[in-house]
Amino acid sequence: MSNVYVIADNIVSPLGVSAAANFAAVTGGHSGIRLHDNTRLSPAPFYAALLSSEQLQAYSAAAGLQGYTKFEQLLILSVSDALFQSGIDISSPRTAFLVSTTKGNIELLEQQPDEPRVTEQMELMVTARKVADHFHYTGTPLVISNACISGLLAILTAQRLIASGRYDHAVVTGADVVTQFVLSGFQSFQAVSPEPCRPFDADRKGVTLGEGAGTVILSNRKDLAPEGAAMVRAGSVSNDANHISGPSRTGAELGMAMRLAMLNSGLTPEDIGFVSAHGTATLYNDEMEAKALHLAGLQDTPVTSLKGYYGHTLGAAGLIEAIIGIRALQQQVLIPTSGFAQLGVSMPVKVIKELEQRPMQHYLKTVSGFGGCNAAVVFSLNA
Repeated sequence: MSNVYVIADNIVSPLGVSAAANFAAVTGGHSGIRLHDNTRLSPAPFYAALLSSEQLQAYSAAAGLQGYTKFEQLLILSVSDALFQSGIDISSPRTAFLVSTTKGNIELLEQQPDEPRVTEQMELMVTARKVADHFHYTGTPLVISNACISGLLAILTAQRLIASGRYDHAVVTGADVVTQFVLSGFQSFQAVSPEPCRPFDADRKGVTLGEGAGTVILSNRKDLAPEGAAMVRAGSVSNDANHISGPSRTGAELGMAMRLAMLNSGLTPEDIGFVSAHGTATLYNDEMEAKALHLAGLQDTPVTSLKGYYGHTLGAAGLIEAIIGIRALQQQVLIPTSGFAQLGVSMPVKVIKELEQRPMQHYLKTVSGFGGCNAAVVFSLNA
């Protein structure tokens, strides 16, 4: 199978509209999480990482996107920047187009509950086709919607499609927005933290939500890869078969995905420079991940969660966090877990507390989601 390179990337979030700006913000210790008092989303104030309406209006007006929903605007803005960097022909039949999300245009249900066309507009394939048409993509876009592993699963799916010889390139994009429907759902679980989330911390109180979009462009063409480009190596997907919203109590299934991702990449735990964990700061997720890290032999590997910077961006999380991880790998830097002070899981893991330089060649990204789904993917520097 051919190597698959990350030849371009983008992140649109409250921290910026490029991957470089986002990485600079994160390594500078800045978080997009703020206290919001927006009764349209929640009757009580809540913490989240939200794009301001002024930010999005400025970005979309400049790009001529007034006729698109907020979700669609995020996707188009992110893809546009990544495509500009890559120079690939998105209209080529050898280019795949993948869209990842959990809720898509669910906001339309809140805005137009009696509009007959709302159901059709909310269909993820309709949205993907609309975004693809904006870029004159002539093929059939592929939608990846598998709870919160969607973004990373989309990268892994694209990698496999290219490695199989079906495509030469893939545009992989994903987004989700915070809506009343989404926020109230997590609030009904009593899972939303009353303060910015604190992954793996002894005093963690739950998840903080966020919104944004991420895009990577993958290719088998090494000549298109910039100097120091990362490669998408092997990955694995598993399922707990435990509970619709509660993760495995043992971590065995995520641990298996981690082990297989490393094994199929020809690597051992000692080769992994750091793990970018899911780290939602809920009681059970962080406990499960700590156990999984031990089962995968990664208990001595530095671990970070980026949720304290972005909140949980749902279907975009795997993409946004993979991109930050790739840039950390390229810059040879370990990113601290924002909000972490004291370890609060039963199996000790090496949660990163401070920004630190470290020579490394590979890192592992993990995600988990409702329904018991898990995914793990290895990213490596192009040797």
